[in-house]
Amino acid sequence: MATLPDSLFGEPSAAERTTAPKSNTSHPPNSDLNKVSIEKLILALHNAHTRERALQLLSQNRSRSDDLAVLIWHSFGTMFTLLKEIMEIYPSLSKPDLTERASIRVCNALALLQCVASHPETRVPFMKAKIPLYLYPFLNTTIKEKPHEYLRLTSLGVIGALVKVDDKEVIYFLLKTEIVPYCLRCMDVGKGLSKTKILMDEEGLRYCCLVADRFFAITSALETMMEKISDEPSQRLLKHIVRCYLKLSESPRACPGLAKLLPQMLNDSAFTDLLRDDPTVMSSFHQLLRNVHENRLRENEDEYGTPKTDDSLKFSVMKGNLILAFTISPTS
Repeated sequence: MATLPDSLFGEPSAAERTTAPKSNTSHPPNSDLNKVSIEKLILALHNAHTRERALQLLSQNRSRSDDLAVLIWHSFGTMFTLLKEIMEIYPSLSKPDLTERASIRVCNALALLQCVASHPETRVPFMKAKIPLYLYPFLNTTIKEKPHEYLRLTSLGVIGALVKVDDKEVIYFLLKTEIVPYCLRCMDVGKGLSKTKILMDEEGLRYCCLVADRFFAITSALETMMEKISDEPSQRLLKHIVRCYLKLSESPRACPGLAKLLPQMLNDSAFTDLLRDDPTVMSSFHQLLRNVHENRLRENEDEYGTPKTDDSLKFSVMKGNLILAFTISPTS
């Protein structure tokens, strides 16, 4: 498990040292919950007897208040309370008898963290406080029961909220803290697909293709998901897989290896039929095939652009696996 930070809040600012939010009865209601009731619910989080219900109500109504994330972040002790809820369930993660009620309670706390992670004012402080590290134990679980899956997917929702906005600093933080192996584990054991936007970022793509082990781990995970689709067809899952393969094919480091590792199943009409209703994804699929085909043509030409003879092609195939690691190594 990743090392947890010494401080939950990094270097606290003046705003972060404020006390619990003050009630303001003149504030207009925001749908079912107005600012006064939201502040009361936040205060209720600090009482062990009212916490579970407060978590539920705040989670259910989090989209109805634009400043909920700010109130949660700046109110005294609220983030600590949410993290305490999360950490208390850690011992149960290795047990198959984790109850659905306990899982949902923590999922409500995670949903509030997602709210904080998605707000422009609190996103970067949230990241700098290293709060995402507290989610990694949920991403690392291998038990497939529903309570564990709820925790995995909700945790991925928090990570997804962080990468929703193209922020290089956030992407770099996630890569530096080894988020990719955790996502690969979720892709392998979970029933849902982890967020793929890390691959969509250039820094994330460079990270994935930097060394052979990472590249092979990612392509292996994608191929495993392809095999699952053959048993349980999923249009949404296949769309994400195609996007990942396309992004890999756009990398000069990854494309030579991808040309040899692209699953033959992608040529199966059963898979392409799942994409026909989405012209954008179908276009991405065709571009993926073009990228791979063009790379193969380049490999079959000598340095002067002349097609290789049969003997040279055989030699090229034999040495292909040998040079693959160098093709995607940091020094290439």
